[in-house]
Amino acid sequence: MATVASGGDDRNVSIGRVFGRGFGTIIGNPLVTLGVAFAFGALPSTLLSYGIQNFREQSLELIGPFAAIAIAIVSIVVAVLLGMITQGALVRATVAYSEGRKASFGESAMAGLSVVVPLFLVGLLSSLGIALGFLLLIVPGVILYVMWSVAAPALVEEKLGPVEALGRSRDLTRGARWKIFGLTLVMIVIYWIFSALIGVIGMMWYGGLDDFALATERGLPLAYLAFSAIVQTITSAVWGVIQTSLYVELRDWKDGPPSEQLAEIFG
Repeated sequence: MATVASGGDDRNVSIGRVFGRGFGTIIGNPLVTLGVAFAFGALPSTLLSYGIQNFREQSLELIGPFAAIAIAIVSIVVAVLLGMITQGALVRATVAYSEGRKASFGESAMAGLSVVVPLFLVGLLSSLGIALGFLLLIVPGVILYVMWSVAAPALVEEKLGPVEALGRSRDLTRGARWKIFGLTLVMIVIYWIFSALIGVIGMMWYGGLDDFALATERGLPLAYLAFSAIVQTITSAVWGVIQTSLYVELRDWKDGPPSEQLAEIFG
């Protein structure tokens, strides 16, 4: 396969192309990208939050602490699995867009459902490694996050195992990690902006920070949770498609675009 090192061409990683491909996916296929983010991400998360905030102390006393802990653990696992489905589905939609076509909701959803367990294992392994790295003076954790940043898309598209996907991501990101680090900082800032937007609207809704904090403790109204779900849908979709767009950019950078790969095979 063609690589930058051996091919000698001037192809390089473009953050502009990453954003262009990512936002192009959402604009070109909004029903699938936003629909996936809402159906498997924002909606279950909102319902879970609504259920937890209405889980009063009386209920805790009624079912006992161990049952409450078990319910909480199951809820977290379900939320994580749904998040993995969302991630896998957005990978399929983004890669399809990069190939010049639109993936259907069913195709995208099945792409996530079919690899939900391996994706969960990738997330678990990478999270443990990154957490350990952050304990070692933060920098190793940042390096591992950048190095494994495209493991999930690689797993979905290349049908790899969890450990193989982490290794593939390490190889793809080598030589472009400073750019990936910069891209990650931009995405974090975007996420903070959206999070701050939710907070500001919440304070305006209740007339101040103290009243908003009190409402949070007592339970936020369903209308506000619905608004939060809309914002979460957008952020989940953006994060998912940008991550996959980065994978496509790195894959084309290292292996060459699909047209070049076919030319090598049949040439």
